[in-house]
Amino acid sequence: MPAWERRFRAPTVSLPTWSRAAPDRLVYATNEGGVWQVHAWDLASGARWRVTDDPIGVPDGAPTADGRGVVWFHDETGDEFGRHLVAPFEGGRGVTLFPGVPEGWPSGLALGRSVSAVGLGLEDGSFAVWLVPPDGPPRELVRHHELLEVGGAWRGGSALGGLSADERLLCVAHAEHGDSLHPALRVYDVASGEAVGELWDGPGLGLSAWAWSPVPGDARLAVVHEREDLERPAIWDLSTGERVDLALDLSGPVDRVLDWWPDGSALLLCHSHEGRDRLFRFEIASGRLAAVDHPEGTVTDARVRPDGEVWFRMSSGRSAPRVGSSRGRDVLAPEGERAPDGRPYRPWAFAGPGGRVHGFVVTPEGPGPFPTVLEIHGGPHWHWADAFSPLVQAWVDHGFAVALVNYRGSTGYGRAWRDAIVGNPGLTELDDLMAGVDDLVARGVADPERLVCSGESWGGYLTLLALSLHPERWACGVAGVPVGDYVAAYEDEAPALQAMDRGLFGGGPEEVPDAYRERSPITYVDRVKAPVLVLAGENDSRCPIRQIDRYVEALRARGGEVEVYRYTTGHSSFLVDERVRQMRARLDFVLRHVPGVGRTT
Repeated sequence: MPAWERRFRAPTVSLPTWSRAAPDRLVYATNEGGVWQVHAWDLASGARWRVTDDPIGVPDGAPTADGRGVVWFHDETGDEFGRHLVAPFEGGRGVTLFPGVPEGWPSGLALGRSVSAVGLGLEDGSFAVWLVPPDGPPRELVRHHELLEVGGAWRGGSALGGLSADERLLCVAHAEHGDSLHPALRVYDVASGEAVGELWDGPGLGLSAWAWSPVPGDARLAVVHEREDLERPAIWDLSTGERVDLALDLSGPVDRVLDWWPDGSALLLCHSHEGRDRLFRFEIASGRLAAVDHPEGTVTDARVRPDGEVWFRMSSGRSAPRVGSSRGRDVLAPEGERAPDGRPYRPWAFAGPGGRVHGFVVTPEGPGPFPTVLEIHGGPHWHWADAFSPLVQAWVDHGFAVALVNYRGSTGYGRAWRDAIVGNPGLTELDDLMAGVDDLVARGVADPERLVCSGESWGGYLTLLALSLHPERWACGVAGVPVGDYVAAYEDEAPALQAMDRGLFGGGPEEVPDAYRERSPITYVDRVKAPVLVLAGENDSRCPIRQIDRYVEALRARGGEVEVYRYTTGHSSFLVDERVRQMRARLDFVLRHVPGVGRTT
């Protein structure tokens, strides 16, 4: 089996999560059986076992607040429309967790002992939050046509920023002011349902709720704000209404407050700087900042154990993820062969039309110029980090250099950089991407005659735009789950995606039709010259299949060369075999159209 396939098939595990009331009853997800499923782990005995057996896979779960059950979100087809299920911690059949709450798209979850909160996007395009006691009917707390999210900083499972430790307060992120890209926060009294706290920094400034103090009766909530361009943490005390922005002498964003120390004296912060993360302990009383010991790379997630030990999941571009601790030990290792190491990510920066652009370049051994894949990240509010990617390493294994550009619109470089695409999405990012390609050609890294444009989701959308607006540059393109017809995509996508599009474009297609037309790949389909491979999920609610079919039909009608790989689930597949098939399809297609590179097996 080639190294690229072994990386895709290698077992990996998520960071285990726990409730504060039962910290030794842990829940995590793994692909060990070939499909991502949720598992339970009894720390006292060391025993581990699988809880879910979903044919399409389950990427994350959480324990109930008392540790007696395991909760996960279930949908039938991969369209992300469904309901939460619960099964006994020891295993068993999953049953509906919240009878009386309708099915929908998940929008936050907070699990408590006396009450739980669940947020959903609904079929009519609205959002709602319910409070659900253990033995009683659900109570609708709030409903709105703009975004609502329990906790406001979703990490999978149960949000630490949802219910306060004593379960008297609930934080909900909202966009009632009409801008889901920059949400505000509202705290409700659970008993009365009345709002008792409001936090909004004004137009264009977002807030996210990360974690309540773990001490019962302590009404401090750790949030992240954008007042200073670079994201910074703050503590909002709901007992007094006081908010304290934390002053930190760090050069990049501190955009995640991952946990509190159990006595409420310190915060676990994640500092991101040019695609690499550092964890810090911040002592609230003194303001002292101390680095947590961990390897170099990117932190997927981290938590503080009851004894103060920090558990984290992290990887680097070269090495696969591991779950380790601040005491230098491996916490949880998957069963099976570890993924082979790959080539390291080399930091890279160049001058773009909107300022300095940062990213990474990954090359095979030996001198260039190389055939080069411009691999475009999705989101758009995400960024390439020094993190393990079997897809990137598969390209390198076959002789390609890979360019990873954190274009305007990416997270990790401050609010102004992220929001530079608002009002002009698609075209702004493309300017930075093409400047990156030109830079690598000028440096002798990229062969200008053997360039491939590739990406997934928003990256697939930008791939189709690049193939249309710069048609002479590409040997071929690979668009995974893309947007090809933006108006049709908006009509069919989930409510949270519609809200995002309204924020990026300044309204929906009926309000700003020219903005959508000018930034939709189907508008320029007659300009495409390079062969295109499109990968599409038949039940994708983010980049729906109808608009992809419309784009493919339009391209074929104009004589374009296009191949389509369809699979039966949604935006992502959680089956290892399916991920391997998709990568093999990418490789087979590209190697047929790029001269001078070897065939895959």
